[in-house]
Amino acid sequence: MAYGISTYAYFWRISGRAPEPMTLTAMLRDTAELGGEVFQICDYAPIESYDTAQLADLRATADDLGLALELGTRGIRPGHLRKYLDLAGELGVTLVRSMLNTADHRPDTTEAEALLKEVVPRYADTGVTLGLETYEQVATDDLMTVVRAVDDPHLGVVLDPGNSVARLERPADVVAATAPHVVNIHVKDFAFTRRDGWVGFTYAGCPLGEGLLDYDGMIAAVRPGERGINQIVEHWLPWQDEGYDTTARLEHQWTQHSINTLLRSK
Repeated sequence: MAYGISTYAYFWRISGRAPEPMTLTAMLRDTAELGGEVFQICDYAPIESYDTAQLADLRATADDLGLALELGTRGIRPGHLRKYLDLAGELGVTLVRSMLNTADHRPDTTEAEALLKEVVPRYADTGVTLGLETYEQVATDDLMTVVRAVDDPHLGVVLDPGNSVARLERPADVVAATAPHVVNIHVKDFAFTRRDGWVGFTYAGCPLGEGLLDYDGMIAAVRPGERGINQIVEHWLPWQDEGYDTTARLEHQWTQHSINTLLRSK
């Protein structure tokens, strides 16, 4: 098991709102400086255009910093997943996170099972595990139906219990349903706050340990230390009214707080 950081922890600092968006190399160096052991390049589209030399440089940088790499994408079309398997080979990656749906493809459980049965054996042959994330677009029961139907130890679940709240699924229920099949954990805390005038709620991120995430309960159920499951820091940090500098500073503080909290739990 290792503790690490995702590109999602740098959401605003790599966005179009950043005067100079951080590069992957800068994120890797920051992760190492903060004490992370793994970096998950998740939903970072530019990686798909990297040539062999760029991928080799990225892998060498991670090696020099003592970081393992993971990849993340969306969708389960076999051609796309094979592309990420090739990237995994170039980068020395052994875990690829994905999601069942994309903007133009929303397979039902039957189609999803068929597509994954076509490609997961290739992942298994190369020692790479594919993890499907829990999130609100797909019922956890449906996700587990697909994972169980494919029935391959190289297909599992990337657990992020906060995502499914928007589907009115309780985080504790998501953890219980997925725990035996979890291969990766996204660690982010979350909370509801009242809107002005008490008209509704905002559901957003908060510093780890200050919200509704039952971290200890999740760890007890999944047992990542025993099973070699990496824990990856992410955030749902809202844009701050004061602007980019404040938002970026707070994003860094949340990341530092999260990784420090995880490291203290060792």
